[in-house]
Amino acid sequence: MTTEEQKETLQEEVTEEVVATEKVEEEVAEEKTAEELLQEEVEQLKEEVKDSEDKYLRLYAEFENFKKRKNQEIDTINTYKSQKIITEILPSLDNLERALQLETDNEEVKTILKGVEMVYEGLQAALKSEGVELVETKNAQFDPNIHHAVMQGEDSDKESGMILDTFQKGYKLKDRVIRPAMVKVNS
Repeated sequence: MTTEEQKETLQEEVTEEVVATEKVEEEVAEEKTAEELLQEEVEQLKEEVKDSEDKYLRLYAEFENFKKRKNQEIDTINTYKSQKIITEILPSLDNLERALQLETDNEEVKTILKGVEMVYEGLQAALKSEGVELVETKNAQFDPNIHHAVMQGEDSDKESGMILDTFQKGYKLKDRVIRPAMVKVNS
């Protein structure tokens, strides 16, 4: 082989090696690009999972709050379920009290009043069992949350704002005023 041929063979070998090296470099670059793409995709999927978890946790918290509100509403409804019927019974209770204030010497009327008293006491017991309480007015300070002032009066023996007289009894159902007491207040 001549030097020329050796040079050509050597040049071909070098060219082949350069081409092979370039191919390896391209493959490595492609692998890196593929790896980078996969890494980006993994990061994107992690972000999507995190977003989905956040949405789930928010939705779960909203649902738990909804359940608590509903249970609280149900408790309130159950606590005050008898309010409507009690409010409708109170005028009849007032009428029974007025009837019991009647004084007579007639034995027949006294017997009837005894029956009215028994009905009145039965209603009072039933209302008490439901949690109905009388609004306190005797020797009490006027409170606009539970009393309704319909008159003012003057009594030098009592301090200002004290209740002097009660015109209509007030009632509370548990902690809620269902009818304020109508009162006369010292000015």
